[in-house]
Order: sequence, then structure tokens, then C-alpha cells
Amino acid sequence: MKVFFRQFSVTSARARGQNLTEKIVQKYAVGLPSDKRVFSGDYVSIQPAHCMSHDNSWPVATKFMGLGASKVKDNRQIVCTLDHDVQNKSEKNLAKYTNIENFAKEQGIDFYPAGRGIGHQIMIEEGYAYPLNLTVASDSHSNTYGGVGALGTPIVRTDAASIWATGQTWWQIPPVAKVELIGQLPKGVTGKDIIVTLCGLFNNDEVLNHAIEFVGEGVRNLSVDYRLTIANMTTEWGALSGLFPVDETLIAFYQDRITKLPQPHPRVNEETVGNLIKNPTHSDDDAVYAKHLTIDLSTLSPYISGPNSVKISNSLYDLSNQNIKINKAYLVSCTNSRLSDIKAAAAILKGKKVHPDVEFYVAAASSNVQKDAEADGAWQDIIDAGATALPAGCGPCIGLGMGLLEDGEVGISATNRNFKGRMGSKDALAYLSSPEIVAASAVLGKIGGPEELEGKPVAQNREITKQVTVPKAETTASAEDGGAVDILDGFPTEIVGELILCDADNINTDGIYPGKYTYQDDIPKSKMAEVCMENYDSEFRDKVHAGDIIISGFNFGTGSSREQAATAILAKGMKLIVAGSFGNIFSRNSINNALLTLEIPALINMLREKYKDSKELTVRTGWFLKWDVTKAMVYVADSDSNIILSQRVGELGTNLQDIIVKGGLEGWVKSELAKN
Repeated sequence: MKVFFRQFSVTSARARGQNLTEKIVQKYAVGLPSDKRVFSGDYVSIQPAHCMSHDNSWPVATKFMGLGASKVKDNRQIVCTLDHDVQNKSEKNLAKYTNIENFAKEQGIDFYPAGRGIGHQIMIEEGYAYPLNLTVASDSHSNTYGGVGALGTPIVRTDAASIWATGQTWWQIPPVAKVELIGQLPKGVTGKDIIVTLCGLFNNDEVLNHAIEFVGEGVRNLSVDYRLTIANMTTEWGALSGLFPVDETLIAFYQDRITKLPQPHPRVNEETVGNLIKNPTHSDDDAVYAKHLTIDLSTLSPYISGPNSVKISNSLYDLSNQNIKINKAYLVSCTNSRLSDIKAAAAILKGKKVHPDVEFYVAAASSNVQKDAEADGAWQDIIDAGATALPAGCGPCIGLGMGLLEDGEVGISATNRNFKGRMGSKDALAYLSSPEIVAASAVLGKIGGPEELEGKPVAQNREITKQVTVPKAETTASAEDGGAVDILDGFPTEIVGELILCDADNINTDGIYPGKYTYQDDIPKSKMAEVCMENYDSEFRDKVHAGDIIISGFNFGTGSSREQAATAILAKGMKLIVAGSFGNIFSRNSINNALLTLEIPALINMLREKYKDSKELTVRTGWFLKWDVTKAMVYVADSDSNIILSQRVGELGTNLQDIIVKGGLEGWVKSELAKN
């Protein structure tokens, strides 16, 4: 069947201002035409200011060397820290740590050994993640850097190896959600309560794979430590970044840093802080946001996540009245183990003792934090109360080292994740809260608040005021006159195929490529094509042909990080996948292996309505999609060539095209290395 797409051209819709996320990406994008401005949806090559890896530095190094690289492109760009498994003194782990340290020394890379602290905290302390720069890390909590106005976002190991070898990788600028904080926090409510509340209130993937910008009058009075906590847990909220503004509060934070240092810091000094003052950067007034969420801080109360999910949010009042006994309490992690957190917990614990039925564990976010806490006396107050000190590092937050939850136990933690089994037994219950509530609960022997230590009841929670505004989805869009995007030799000007509906949300990587084949390295492409999507639908193999285009629901490719989920689809002869949204790791693995992806929520919603009564898991729709790469436009037509949908999509620049033409990121890196 031949489908013809009737073309039309109207005015451009891209003449608008940029939000703060887009402005930072603009600064760190490479290979752009001089007049090119970037926006959400665009694919760009980025050269981040810094790239951090931790215990996974050796796997990155082996991938780096496997690409044929021998010397990092810019050793001032790369940072290696050891923080995850620092309590593990086994010969195997120590050998890995030695390999990482030796590699860093050979390459002249900045290296921080086990015990120095958690990588994200080091990136803040040492000024690598700095206001208005783009800093990435091969760890999901690189969102933390947004607390100091840096655009921090996670990358996968292949990306890290690419940055080591060439100084750059790629990024598709995500949709940006504006989260407006109004009002002021009541006494006793903390930054942790803000993000726990946001995760619990907006728990339907409202910000999944979005960049977040926090704005509003309520931001002004939030300390930088509160901002770091909130930005850190935007990861758990589903976002790719969580960016706070560079305002007077943040500048005062850095000015205070300068006065406490006897000599200029290589990255934090009068000149660098002065540049922030002289060159303020904010979102433009006509910047576009995909969503606008508002929450009134004055209506918040202390809130707790759990059990075993950050999407479950309960008030302290409710949980306290349930008299939930606890076995373990934790003040650890990159989320809430900074000096202010330790001092807040110590103020509650001073002169008191941890309940005899509770084990309380404390680890500073870094050795610098611990030294400051020791000098303040707060550290000793916590130890005197009966806490067990752990080395500065991740530890029990990720289920490593001592103090893990055992079968049937209940724990309360100031960490960021309480997924089932993450902190120990899958048959344990884990709750997340602020350092103050963790400390009070450790003394009480149950989940409770500091006021209960004084014999006072927990105040009833307030009714939270919130609002969500989402621009109306458009099924038509403007196409620019003429070609807007240059096309490289070997890259198609358009991609056309019939849409194959796989109508489900959260199709995971095991559904796409069965786990039983994942670690069989000798599976031929023909077999990969045969088993592609078989755990989703056993009839998929017979219904789908080369050149078809899968259209699926939201969070497609969630689950494990197996690259075969992308390569199996390629083996089937498909070059493009469309979905309402993608799991971030799947999206990165797709491009890294030369599989293109498009997010078009309006299209999946239209097809769901059309086929709402269908019982088939895989449906040949008879609708055809054409992606006009030159115009960054997608058109969908029925078999009679009637245009059903036209929509602008992100521009696929020549840098990204080059990666696809080279067969993926690894092929591109090898070709770049061959030029030298």
C-alpha cells in the first residue's frame, strides 16, 4: 500500500525565549550552527563541564579501553570517587578499587579514595558542580547538582566512556516542568518534607523524564542544603534533573565558602563567584514549559514516604498514631547527611539515648562534613546517644555493608530510596523522612516526631494546596518553510512506516527482550528478531515486518538496563519506536545503538481511542507515520492519505545523525579516535 502525505507549510513556532535548562544546554552544546538556539525535544551533542563516576569507574574504564582509547580527552573534565561499597574489604573489591586508583593516576584524573565521601557531595564541595554549568555522572542521583543551580543529569556507562574518549556525548533536551513553590515553610517542616510531599502528591508520572525548574517566592527562603535534598530526590520523582535558580541565597552560600577558606579554591573563589553576580542568568519571560505545578509550602506538614515506595506519602500525624515500632534508623546518604542534617539530629538526640530495641546508624556525606560535625560537637552528641558510626559513603542506603534491614524488620531512614529490598531484606519495611524525624523515632522506638520527646502530641496535618496546569496537547503544528535541518550523507531525509500498536504502559525490557537470553552472548540477530517482544505478545513476531514502527504507551522500556532491548528491535528491521514516553535508560541505550525514538503522547492517545475495544495485543493500525527530518515534523495519515496528526518534534542535528550513521555511539567514538 502506498500512502501519500500532502504537505503544507505555515509559520515557525520556534521564535520564543529559552528556559534556564535550555540556556545551560545551549552553553555546553557543541557543533551547533552559530545562529542555532536549542529547545526541549532537540537532540544535541554536549560537552559537560565535568563527568563523575564512582565504583563503576572500572567498568567505564574497560569499556573506554574496549573502544580503542588509551588517553582521556580532557583529564580536567573527569572525576573518579569511591563511595558505594567502601565497607567491603574483600580482595576482589580492593583489587577493583586499586585498578580505579591506578587508572586515575595514569590519566591524571582527579581521584577521591574510599572514605573521602559520597561522590555527589564531593562534586558540590570541590566546586565541580557549580552554578550554571552542566555536570553529569554515571549515577542516577546526579540531579543533586541542581541544588546549587547546576544542571546535573545521569548518564549510562557508554556515555561516560564516550566523554572520557572524546569529551562529549549526546542528550535530548527533555520537556521542562516548572514547579512553583509559594508561601513559607511552617516551623518544624523541612526540605525533605517538601520533596516527600511532592513525590506522594504528584505520583502519576507527572514529571517522568522531565527537567524540573523550581521557581517562586517559596524558593527564596530555602537553604542550599534543603535545595540539595529536594534536587537529589527529583530522581525518585521520575525527573532527569531538578534545577534551582541562582539567586541571592545561593550566592551568599558561595560567598560564605570563600570567607572560610584561607586560600582561593581552584573552582570556588572571588572571581568565579563574582561572575555569578555580574552575569545573572534566568529563564526568559516567554520561555515555554511543558507543565506548571504549584504547591503552597505554608500548607505542608512533616511527611514520610512508605512503606517501600516513594509514591506513598503519609503525614507524621497519621503514622505516629499508628504506633509503628522500628528496629533500625539511618542518618546516611547523599540526601540528608550534610552538616546541617547532622546538627539537626544532634539537637534532638543530645542528652537522650537511642531506644534499646533500635539500632541507629550514622555516616557523614563526606569526611569534610564529619570533621565539621566533630568540631561542632554534634557528631559526639549522636555517638553518645548510642549511634553506630559508619565511614563516609553510601553503605546501607544501597544495601551494602553493616546495619541492613532483616526479615520482618522496620526501618526509618533519611535516605532517598525505600524500594522493596533495597536496604536489605525484601520482607522488611522501609520508610523515608527528615533527619529530625529519624532521630526522634530512634529514641521513641517508633515512628514519631520530636515534639513527642517533650510529651506533646504531633499536630494534625494541614490540608495541602496544590495545582497542576498542563498546556493542551496539539494534534497539529506549524511547519517551517523549507528545510530547517541539514542532513548528512547516509542519513535519510524522512522515515516512513506503518504504525503497529502495542497498547500498554510500562512495557519493560524483559517484555521486549526476555531475560533468559540476556547473558547468552552468542545469540544471532535472527534469533533476537524472533524473540523480540515475545514476553509481551507471542504473536508479535508474525504480525510485524521490517520497516514497521512500533507505537506504544508510557514509560516504554522501563526496567533493567539491558541493551538488547534496543538491539532486538533493530534486528527485527525497525529503525524507529514511538511512545507516549520512554524509560530513560532505554532511550539512551536506543540512540547509543542507532535506534531512533520519538515521544508523541497525543498519537498514542488517539490510537487508544480508536482501538479501545480491540482484544489484540499487537495491532496493525493502517495508519502511516512520516518523520520529515529536514523540517523536524511528524505527519500521520490514514490509508486514504488523510492527515490525522501533524506535530513538531525535536530537531535531529547533524551531530546526532553522525552517531546514527556510524551505527551508534561506540561506532562514532571509534571513528573520532581514528581521526587522531
